[in-house]
Amino acid sequence: MAYPDPDSRSAALGARARAVFPGGGTRSLTQLAPYPIYAREAEGCRVTDVDGVERIDFINNYTVQLFGHSHPAIVEAVVSQAERFMSLTLATESEIELAEQICGRAPSLQRIRFTNTGTEAVMHAIKGARACTGRPKIAKCEGVYHGAYDYAEASLDPDPQNWGTDRPRPVGYAKGTPAGLLQDAVIIPFNDVAQSREILDRHADSLAAVLVDPVPSRCGGLPMSPAYIEMLHDFRRSSGALIIDDEVVCFRLHEGGAQTLYGLEPDLTTLGKVIGGGMPIGAVAGTEEAMSVYDSSAGKAACPQSGTFTANPLSMAAGVASMRMFTKDAIDRLNALGETARERLREAFRIAGVEGQITGEGSLILFHMSDEPLADYRAVYRAGTEGRARRLEALFRSLLNHGVITSFTGMACLSTPMEEAEIDHLADAVLAGLRSLEREAA
Repeated sequence: MAYPDPDSRSAALGARARAVFPGGGTRSLTQLAPYPIYAREAEGCRVTDVDGVERIDFINNYTVQLFGHSHPAIVEAVVSQAERFMSLTLATESEIELAEQICGRAPSLQRIRFTNTGTEAVMHAIKGARACTGRPKIAKCEGVYHGAYDYAEASLDPDPQNWGTDRPRPVGYAKGTPAGLLQDAVIIPFNDVAQSREILDRHADSLAAVLVDPVPSRCGGLPMSPAYIEMLHDFRRSSGALIIDDEVVCFRLHEGGAQTLYGLEPDLTTLGKVIGGGMPIGAVAGTEEAMSVYDSSAGKAACPQSGTFTANPLSMAAGVASMRMFTKDAIDRLNALGETARERLREAFRIAGVEGQITGEGSLILFHMSDEPLADYRAVYRAGTEGRARRLEALFRSLLNHGVITSFTGMACLSTPMEEAEIDHLADAVLAGLRSLEREAA
């Protein structure tokens, strides 16, 4: 069955959804015109929709499912926990077990507090940095996604009409973002050492932290340079501002996280996705000193942090099972498979004679319908002009009908159930999609 099909079960469900959800959906990442594809079941690296169409899942709930869907060890852990209890107002041993699985994986991961999502983790890390320093401002790289907290959304998707000329300027993401909020957001260009340092120095006395992603997808999926990392370390030493390392996505790149892979030494790290084994989760981890602001054992914490479902037992159980499998051998194999995938995809572009490039690190893959050099958000923005964005979405739709699920924005990721056969299928599907694009353009 090809998508779209007005007689499909997914089409019928889409019609029902439009009667209860604004825009027909409750999650923008699943929105697709003329209707979303609805899942029936998933196992390993394959998802079957309600119409019985099976596809290889190369997005894995936006990098969550590192070990694929319905992994027996994770399912067993969740079922066993659910049979005992699902949520209550007592601490559980499993939260300690998961914390022990994470703490010590990198030198900075000395203490941890769990949250419900990556967005919450970033929010609490920002609040914690302010409590540590007594300062209000947060710096972040232009165009980089750090979740839905207002301060983290500053300059998430600026365009040439509002992003500033001589240096980046803070731009609101959601309509109605208060101007006062933007006054506490400092925007720096990713991997531009000189300009970033100049901007940071001008705000040094009021900056609580610099929030970074070592491998931001919106900056081309390229890693932070050693020179940029050293600049951040030096700025921290001179200013007293903290470094917040957002590894909600990129923790999957190394058993000790991206900070270990690239030599970043943060004060606070935000985590999520893979540490929960498919269940909702987030976490703030960091040095003992930085994390002390969340300590309420002797009274009110400098930065109170809690939540009804924080460290909920189901997420803890799934997380423990997941992190036990999060080993060097597993990650090294998956990263090597990721490099094989990028090589095969680059070959597909060459064979098809289509303008484009493949970037990414480890098990993360990004498609770009442009040959222009990518270095930061503005370069990626220019490479994704309207015509190229349409071609990227057309490729995504073609892949759906060749048994592959990726992101409509050009992101893909691998899971451990995958082998070279799945990579071959992906490369063949991409080549077919690119050739289709060329025929349509002719």
